[in-house]
Amino acid sequence: MKFSHLHVHTQYSLLDGAASIKNLYKKAIKDGMPALAISDHGNMFGAFEFVKEAYNNVDEFGKPKVKPIVGCEFYITQDRTRKTFSKEEKDPRHHQILLAKNEQGYKNLVKLTSLGYIEGMYSKYPRIDKQLIHKYHEGLIATTCCLGALVPQTILKSGEAEGENEFKWWLNIFQDDYYVELQRHGMAEQDKVNEILLRFAKKYNVKVIASNDSHYVDQSDFNAHDILLCINTGEKQSTPALREFSDDDVLTKNKRFAFPNDQFYFKTSEEMSKVFFDLPEAIDNTNEIVDKVELLDLKKDILLPHFVVPANFKTQDEYLASITWAGARERYKILTPEAEERIQFELGVIEKMGFAGYFLIVSDFIRAGREIGVFVGPGRGSAAGSVVAYCIGITNIDPIKYKLLFERFLNPERKSMPDIDTDFDDEGRQKVIDYVVQKYGKNQVAQIITYGTMAAKSSIADVARVMDLPLAESRAITKLIPEKPGISLKRLLKAPFTTKEAKDGEKSLEEKEQLSSEDFEGVKKLREIYNGNDLQSKILHEAEVLEGSVRNTGIHAAGIIIAPKDLTDLIPVATSKESDLWLTQIEGNTIEEAGVIKMDFLGLKTLSIL
Repeated sequence: MKFSHLHVHTQYSLLDGAASIKNLYKKAIKDGMPALAISDHGNMFGAFEFVKEAYNNVDEFGKPKVKPIVGCEFYITQDRTRKTFSKEEKDPRHHQILLAKNEQGYKNLVKLTSLGYIEGMYSKYPRIDKQLIHKYHEGLIATTCCLGALVPQTILKSGEAEGENEFKWWLNIFQDDYYVELQRHGMAEQDKVNEILLRFAKKYNVKVIASNDSHYVDQSDFNAHDILLCINTGEKQSTPALREFSDDDVLTKNKRFAFPNDQFYFKTSEEMSKVFFDLPEAIDNTNEIVDKVELLDLKKDILLPHFVVPANFKTQDEYLASITWAGARERYKILTPEAEERIQFELGVIEKMGFAGYFLIVSDFIRAGREIGVFVGPGRGSAAGSVVAYCIGITNIDPIKYKLLFERFLNPERKSMPDIDTDFDDEGRQKVIDYVVQKYGKNQVAQIITYGTMAAKSSIADVARVMDLPLAESRAITKLIPEKPGISLKRLLKAPFTTKEAKDGEKSLEEKEQLSSEDFEGVKKLREIYNGNDLQSKILHEAEVLEGSVRNTGIHAAGIIIAPKDLTDLIPVATSKESDLWLTQIEGNTIEEAGVIKMDFLGLKTLSIL
């Protein structure tokens, strides 16, 4: 019988999920699962990568071997706008799974997670409420979720009758797209709730699905996940653990938050069938949800902001041509046949590729910056090869004089967005961003999120602290890691040393990392520790599992998004205490694949006027 996991946390459930998206798909494909859902806490940080990875594993017909289902486990509260609570009256926050059934459902997920940050952020929790769910429920599938959700908690705290009223509210909203979700993790409270949920299912003819609240890939990852929770809460594993159910941020005196047992992993279909041996329909009903869900592809063509041209011009191309020729006469005084031919060629390519708006937008904010006294750089990178950019003031370098090639910047044979990095003086940069916000609207401009991951050294240091290894010993181990950016702990521990030792196309440390003899000695010592049986060995094993986990979020130093309409109609956004602007929930490496344009506003302290 086929089964699909519909309640899955990845490493984007920050410091709460220890599962990489690649490893989840690898296991799902090996198991033959028809689909896989992502349902991280309060955010859609991993949604784009999640769908993209599905399309990296396609069948002979080009369809994903495992259908990606985009979802989110939202934090739901009574009033998302309320931000003041007391010790006696805490934020009544609960969990709620919502899955996108189709394109409309995906758009509503984007709205809900974005509004959770924009309107509902409290402490570290982006919260929504029933008012938003009522407004944005179309195209979404809902379940009774986990023990921390409203229906189960109402049953436990207020009794079956009140739980039934809560159940009916959700059923009335979602109707045939509402499911009773059963989880069996060996917890007495869960068993009690499941018994009552089954009565509700029978009484109201609601289908039952089986799920596992998955937070890590394999059962053997339990301890690594426990360490991750300690990193999250600043605790050590030696602190006694509270291993019965509690809200995810509730700690009792002298006890740390921990999961009850090692059952919160990505179980195989066979394992799930054994857990629900008496309810095979709960396994089979996951297929009904999978069949309801339409296959999503989140890659979109880029939508440029709407740049309004003067009334006497019909198109952006016509206006760009006009200001280019005017600028050319000012720059060159006398136009040579070579310059005229080059300008005509570039304008033709820009028109053919549909990038006139891009040039006009960049030219506009650079002009505005200069007018308010901001120092602007002369141009950098391949953009310096464009005569059009030179004529309209984007760059101050003459490509004809210095024989710079336009094709390095824009190639008609390979359609990709132009990339113009603009330097502003460090203080003036914000003035230019303020101009962009004023021109296009705060809801159409955002900074780009970044994800800080646990690299080789930091994963060892974090795990060592949690496992109480003395600081001197921890530092001694991390010093064995070669000083090379992006070097992988897993490769250092497992990859062949030399090219002669490599098999089946493997790249050795000698070939790829090109380590020095001193580095090799350090790696040999690292492997000796890894293959031992003491505390240091255990630390390396757990650090290997956690390497690459997302530890925190940040803000891209230069990237700015300018959208043609409200960003929450296009992509999920977040907020940060570090900025007044919104943040995209998609990182810079893939943001343009999501259909919005990224522009780099670089601030330089030493920039002088040129």
